Amino acid sequence: MEKKPIKVIERMLVEVKNEDDPFILSIRADERKGVQALLKRWEKRRHEHQGLLEQFEEMKKYERSLWNDGCRYIAGIDEVGRGPLAGPVIAAAVILPEDFHLPGLTDSKKLNQQKRECFFHYIKEHAISFGIGMVDSKIIDQINIYEATKLAMIEAVKNLVRTPDHLLIDAMKLDLPIRQTPIIKGDSISISIAAASVLAKETRDTYMKNLAREFPHYGFDKNMGYGTQEHLSALQKAGVTREHRQSFSPVKEMVD
Repeated sequence: MEKKPIKVIERMLVEVKNEDDPFILSIRADERKGVQALLKRWEKRRHEHQGLLEQFEEMKKYERSLWNDGCRYIAGIDEVGRGPLAGPVIAAAVILPEDFHLPGLTDSKKLNQQKRECFFHYIKEHAISFGIGMVDSKIIDQINIYEATKLAMIEAVKNLVRTPDHLLIDAMKLDLPIRQTPIIKGDSISISIAAASVLAKETRDTYMKNLAREFPHYGFDKNMGYGTQEHLSALQKAGVTREHRQSFSPVKEMVD
């Protein structure tokens, strides 16, 4: 039987999902080095995908338990921006359907920018509801970052179009009349909190990138308000903006 060209085999492998597929069995017997290299790459991708599927199923354990108890609307909540010297703290609340499927979803900090942006749009499109809460630097200075974070989370919940039955929160407890479960490192072990992490991160990054156009000296589009050397140097040269948190060092010392 005539052997298929390697380029044709490469294209066909993209569509193959099962290692018992007759096509996979046929190319295992193809001794050409190029074909065997393609097969190894396919097996590696399949193994990685299987790992992501298993991780995703494991991350549904909190949601699955609550769904089984009759909860329909479970909101995952997370925030971004507690540590920067400038910009708001932003929280997101996300209610996912039971059939939501996004292998690879995890803490937004573990995702590269391209994947995070892709997941951001997918989550918004497939969520039952999502809400965003934002607290600016002035309020952060007035009530402290911990209380501001809770305020942003509460605002995010209130911006949901559905009232949640239960809240899954990344290591927080909110003053809301809704049952809730605080989970340490929740953005790595709950799909709902991970989804909220992605929405909060992308929303805040966009805010800081827009801010960089107004204040180009500080590198906000790259450091997102964190105290990098570039940011600290700009503070010394250009001073403090309205977006800087005056209760945070070293900004505090510059305005005292």
